[in-house]
Amino acid sequence: MRIIPAIDIINGKCVRLTKGDYNTQKTYDDNPLNVAKNFEDNGIKYLHLVDLDGAKSKHIVNYKILNEIATKTNLEIDFGGGIKSDEDIQIAFDNGARQITGGSIASQNSKMFLNWLSIYSADKIILGADSLNRKIATHGWQKHSETDVVKYIADYKSNGLKYTICTDISMDGMLQGPSTDLYIEILSKTNINLIASGGISSLNDLETLELIGCEGAIIGKAIYEGYISLKDLQNYILNNNRNA
Repeated sequence: MRIIPAIDIINGKCVRLTKGDYNTQKTYDDNPLNVAKNFEDNGIKYLHLVDLDGAKSKHIVNYKILNEIATKTNLEIDFGGGIKSDEDIQIAFDNGARQITGGSIASQNSKMFLNWLSIYSADKIILGADSLNRKIATHGWQKHSETDVVKYIADYKSNGLKYTICTDISMDGMLQGPSTDLYIEILSKTNINLIASGGISSLNDLETLELIGCEGAIIGKAIYEGYISLKDLQNYILNNNRNA
């Protein structure tokens, strides 16, 4: 299972929210590049970079930070937030994204999202399937729908989707464990490459997610608040590589 730390960006700074509420913003570092370099120095290979300014707007905003991290580290970056047009996705890839995550666009314009799958390949496009009470949420989680998250993922899987990031918003930033039961259901009904996100607070959580079959796990606040150290993650990755 891939270990994928997260950097969320507001006004050029590294922040975290709780349950997607922008009023709970906490700034952890004024320089996201320093955070990314620290991840890399501790054996991390992947990064989940989120443009929270973009997520609330109609277009990508913090692409210069994406470019800086992509050019000054070797991290493989999946980038999301504000990718809502053909121009936005091209900007993301031109500035160093290895993959992009489409959330709002997939919910609002499935034709465009499916076209991206066709143009860029299913290896490059991740579905952002974030939900509250199983219902898909978009626009930085400010808007909610009546679409069931499991059916939503299954429908896109039947149209060639390979990867999805699924966040249970009620767990995000709470450090109370991930939505394991939801992930088990998604995996059993879709057989998707599932990247779990939200609530992870310990190495035990990571072991559980790996056991049920998640392809990756995104870790945010647990790192920034010291629940999981980068040294712990480095050892976890090394042990996994030995056992592979």
